[in-house]
Amino acid sequence: MSERTAARLRRRLAAHSRRVVDSGAFTTTVFCLITANAALLGVETYTGVVHAWHAALKAAEHLFLAAFTAEILLRAAAHADRPGDFFRDPWNVFDLLVVTVAFVPFARENATVLRLLRLARVLRAARFLPQLRIVIVAVGKSLPGTLSFLLVGALLLYVYAMVGWVFFADDDPEHYGSLGRAILTLFLLMTLDGLGDAVRAGLEISRWSILYFASFVLLGSFVLVNLLIGVVINSLQEASALEAGQDRPVPAQPPPAEESILALRARIADARRTLDDLEAGLEPSVPPRR
Repeated sequence: MSERTAARLRRRLAAHSRRVVDSGAFTTTVFCLITANAALLGVETYTGVVHAWHAALKAAEHLFLAAFTAEILLRAAAHADRPGDFFRDPWNVFDLLVVTVAFVPFARENATVLRLLRLARVLRAARFLPQLRIVIVAVGKSLPGTLSFLLVGALLLYVYAMVGWVFFADDDPEHYGSLGRAILTLFLLMTLDGLGDAVRAGLEISRWSILYFASFVLLGSFVLVNLLIGVVINSLQEASALEAGQDRPVPAQPPPAEESILALRARIADARRTLDDLEAGLEPSVPPRR
């Protein structure tokens, strides 16, 4: 088989597979399979049902695995003409890992790993829900900003915990008797849980403690939390813009043969225009009549 024939067959396979994968029936079927797989995982949490229907549940699991394997093979066949494009989509890579690892002997023999892999299939439902996909992408994009928020929050908790230990450890050892207890107390105060009781207990020790609690609540519960919300909202906007860009239809690229024909026609047209200009320049000028 020549290379040109093989390329033609790959394009034909990709075209047929792409029509199947992009169809609404295929999307609906895969989504229903993922939902049914999630329901099966829930049923298996009931011990009585597992003992009574063990063989049927095992057969259903094998059917689901076969269906998901056929799905990922169809998605790969849709990129037969350009295999590299298949791995550029993170969802394709995730689906391939979830399905492939299920065939590894270690995963099949370890019940815990196998359950986690089957649970990971449920996350594939986000592929078919655009809004959920945007949220997942936004969470991933917000991780760097969230890490900075955690570092600043940890520094704030440490400083205020040390100050609380210095001033309140002797009078309130239950909440400020050590650095760990002080951090736990302040972390709960950051959620405004039990703030009134903490302020009243602090006022019994010193009236200046109101400055300690007010400044901590201002910085921890308002400034830092609002910064975190800003990071998440910004990530949601970026994810929405990215999703909108991916949903735009990409103009169809002509095959290499058609591109060569179009380029040849353009060169012929340019050559004709050049000859016309040259012919016009060589025509003898007619002397004016007297």
